[in-house]
Amino acid sequence: MTATVPDVEATIAAGVTPHLGRSPRRSGRASVRRSPVKNRMGYVFVSGYTVLMLVFGVFPALYALVLSVTTIDGSFAGFDNFAKVLGDYRFLPAVGHVAVYLAIWLVSLLVLVVLLALIVHAIRIRWLSTASRFVFYIPGALAGASSVMLWLFVLDPSVSPVGPLLEAFGFESFVQTINPANLPVVFTVIAFWTGAGGWIVIMYGALNNIPEEVMEAAKIDGANAVQTAVRIQLPMMRKWIAYMGIMSLAAGTQLFVEPQLLSQASNAVVANDYSLNQLAYLYAFQQNDFNGSAAISILLLVIALALSAFFVARGGLFEKD
Repeated sequence: MTATVPDVEATIAAGVTPHLGRSPRRSGRASVRRSPVKNRMGYVFVSGYTVLMLVFGVFPALYALVLSVTTIDGSFAGFDNFAKVLGDYRFLPAVGHVAVYLAIWLVSLLVLVVLLALIVHAIRIRWLSTASRFVFYIPGALAGASSVMLWLFVLDPSVSPVGPLLEAFGFESFVQTINPANLPVVFTVIAFWTGAGGWIVIMYGALNNIPEEVMEAAKIDGANAVQTAVRIQLPMMRKWIAYMGIMSLAAGTQLFVEPQLLSQASNAVVANDYSLNQLAYLYAFQQNDFNGSAAISILLLVIALALSAFFVARGGLFEKD
């Protein structure tokens, strides 16, 4: 009997790939012994990442934690540094700026990347699909700083290739374009242009991993493209979408290069304390207060970990299929 779309959905929810037209497999997992050589090679490959994570991730975080609870002379300060930065009049506006940017950035990224990946995957003409993925990936080849430098020209209506479009929205000068009220959208456009292409390619790979049997079952049952995407493809991409959300969240909370370069290019039209990272930079290199800067970095770390835990829980990132 032909499996229906609800049957396929239920099977996917149970974490089992349906075997349509085949005899069911035996339950239970056969024990597979791995050779000691393969186990050792696995440790060798993981060791490189582990060393880098410790040197550039764990140890700096621990050092920042020590700085955040001590004074400049090394004595214990408790939560004084945290109280100081939380009471700074610049702190809450910086939190608000980053929060608004993250909300716009994450929603637009999750929706548009998945939508574009589904469209590219639906293209059955091989060369056109390959060309689309290549075009999406090109902007990601530019480094962050060079990308922002390029956007300094794009955002200036007098020299921008999209100048008529900017003028149609009422922006007649560079200063008007980068008005602080517009910055969350401006930073979202820059970030999307730079990073979305790579995620589209990754989501395309995730779509290719969906078993053909599942897709054929949906077609036989009469599901159209929208039904197949909503009921079959999106649930099976859940972990990949959660992973994209976590990585993009981590990058978004570190907002620094874009507002810093715009601040310098606009003669402080954009404040030099717009984001939390900029504020931490000011504490460290203008106020010579590395302890306060470390306190801000620890607060950012806690917020990012909490939000990442939400994505992990909702996306079932570490659940076994």
